[in-house]
Amino acid sequence: MIRNAFTMKLKPDCVAEYKKRHDEIRPELARAHTDAGIFDYSIYFDEKTLTLFAFQKLTDDNTADNLKNLEIVQQWWDHMADLMETHPDNMPVFSPLREVFHMD
Repeated sequence: MIRNAFTMKLKPDCVAEYKKRHDEIRPELARAHTDAGIFDYSIYFDEKTLTLFAFQKLTDDNTADNLKNLEIVQQWWDHMADLMETHPDNMPVFSPLREVFHMD
């Protein structure tokens, strides 16, 4: 199992809409993540900094890096682009985090 964490930035006053859109996530998008080997995925929000903190657990043989090539993922990025910092192709700007401690 691989643990993966990263941050993203939300635009001001967008947390309620961000949560709403995730509460209504399309089943085929969730399935794409599961099929890619992501079996646990949580996102937290720091209201002081507008930072989203994402944590995932992935299978050792995951294909998560290929998700960016799927139309359903690109549609999701387009749908979320007005709420968060993105690249020109609407892919969210994210910063990978390095694990420095873990305890089971």
